Amino acid sequence: MSEHPDCGLVRRAYEAFGQGDMDKLSTMMTADVIQHVPGTSLISGHHKGREAVFDLYRRLGEETNGTFRIDLGKLLADGRGHVMSFHTVRADRGDRGIEIHDGIFFTIVAGKISDLDVCTEDIDETDAFWS
Repeated sequence: MSEHPDCGLVRRAYEAFGQGDMDKLSTMMTADVIQHVPGTSLISGHHKGREAVFDLYRRLGEETNGTFRIDLGKLLADGRGHVMSFHTVRADRGDRGIEIHDGIFFTIVAGKISDLDVCTEDIDETDAFWS
């Protein structure tokens, strides 16, 4: 079974993120990309524009002393410009660690990621970790 092109794009984006290759990742996102992070923590909110999204990613690394990791599980495409990803986040922050299942609902426009809507299995646990 071959991978849908939208899933391929998201998979390559995860790989670039994991390698810290923001130059490569920037070519996969629209300039006005938005990432929505649920909850009420210091990373929550609507991060609008590539620069704001990359500031979020830098903060993830800084706040966790570089321990933030994502292990990609499944990708699902609808064939209409949407991909759902399922992954596990692992990180340490201060004296606290987290291992939690999350996902992202991606919107893809003209072959680029334009919107990332993050979902988590436990918003309270995520907020506690990031607060």
